[in-house]
Amino acid sequence: MAGTSSLGIVVVVVLALIGSTQAQLQMYFYGMSCPKAEHIVKDYVKQHIPNAPSLAAALLRMHFHDCFVRGCDASLLLNSTTGQAEKNATPNLSLRGFDFIDRVKSLLEAECPGVVSCADIIALAARDSVVTIGGPFWNVPTGRRDGVISNITEALANIPSALSNFTTLLSQFNNLGLNTTDMVLLSGGHTIGISHCPAVSPRLYNSTGPGGIDPTMDSEYAENLKANKCKTASDNTTILEMDPGSRKTFDLSYYSLLLKRRGLFQSDAALTTDSTSLAFINQLLSSPTQFFFDEFGKAMEKMGRINVKTGSEGEIRKQCALVNS
Repeated sequence: MAGTSSLGIVVVVVLALIGSTQAQLQMYFYGMSCPKAEHIVKDYVKQHIPNAPSLAAALLRMHFHDCFVRGCDASLLLNSTTGQAEKNATPNLSLRGFDFIDRVKSLLEAECPGVVSCADIIALAARDSVVTIGGPFWNVPTGRRDGVISNITEALANIPSALSNFTTLLSQFNNLGLNTTDMVLLSGGHTIGISHCPAVSPRLYNSTGPGGIDPTMDSEYAENLKANKCKTASDNTTILEMDPGSRKTFDLSYYSLLLKRRGLFQSDAALTTDSTSLAFINQLLSSPTQFFFDEFGKAMEKMGRINVKTGSEGEIRKQCALVNS
């Protein structure tokens, strides 16, 4: 009886371990259920991103904004009949690429109906698009499932603001298990980013320096922005390069500009106000670009694991903008 009892315990433990393993993200999760899944995503990205390279930054930003609210569960993609979904929050109004994700989803549904999650599509498309424009590669373990809740209030509370100081930023990153170096590295995605005047206008018109300019901002850079870009504080159409002169290249130029006090956002400039953060920026700039690529990739993989839904959690949406009926 004792032997039988022990065997029963072992079986239960083994089954529990198997269940736990199945509930974790893993490389090539769709290897059996949809073997062509990752190739379909990659092929579509390689076909279309060269014709619209700015979408790489958009898809990277989408992945970031999704993971920071309820984890990486594609809750960002959900529509709302009342305008109260994440995508309706101010930080998300300028996001692009929703139709791109929808088209990839349609291809995957045709190949393997109800198998590949929208959350995994975002993660894979972000990585593949960055690689396509010459940026770093990183591993994307899959097996995420899609969330069924999307809340505008949570997006407003959890997506880091362009106007945040270092303490606020670090608190938001720490709350999700990310540290100072993760924050510096993920901010490096701004090397291919663009923005618009409302995100920087408070630094140009409503700050404490002469002419309302933020005294922590290089005055020549700020005056140029006011004269040639943000002639009015509310201009929401003019494109601002976050890494002027190098925004099409995934490189270290963004960090060089931070040390010249030419970071566009207050949240960019904030990275130089902390000794640990500043030391890491200097380390990146004194190292080969490949070091940045490798470390950025590690931070992206770490971010992609934030509060993921796996196993029986959530669902696999049939359409990314709608929960299953």
